[in-house]
Amino acid sequence: MRRPDIIEKKIFSLPGALKLAAQWRLSGKKIAFTNGIFDILHKGHIYSLSQAAKEADYLIVGVNADSSTRKLKGDSRPVNDEQSRMLLLASLIIVDAVILFAEDTPLELIKAIMPDVLIKGGDYTIEQIVGSKEVMENGGRVVINPILEGFSTTGIIGKIERL
Repeated sequence: MRRPDIIEKKIFSLPGALKLAAQWRLSGKKIAFTNGIFDILHKGHIYSLSQAAKEADYLIVGVNADSSTRKLKGDSRPVNDEQSRMLLLASLIIVDAVILFAEDTPLELIKAIMPDVLIKGGDYTIEQIVGSKEVMENGGRVVINPILEGFSTTGIIGKIERL
């Protein structure tokens, strides 16, 4: 299916994402949420997003804004601006909606959307995952997906710098 016209339509403001989530819930669908910077999209990201997409009918991806990325990763990041990162994620068939957040964590976004499943990749404990308490108190569940070893944006940047 070639529908490039729908890519940008998968990028939402908070009110738009909330309206879409409400429509999905009215039809009995489950919503998964994950988040990240997704600065240089790589195989590890695709693996993580694919695993997240299996957890529910729809997948919403929260993307750190440029400002929060700089706070978390330093002044040299992001490599790709927030609009580029959101567009790349929206072009993936496994992603149903993309939403930007400027805060250091997606807690307020998670509390607003209140997904049925909250997914994070890595070696976290459930207690360390932002929003896990709120999602579980609302009857949802939290999934920790393993990361795909050997793939990271920091590693890619390091490799480029050594060239």
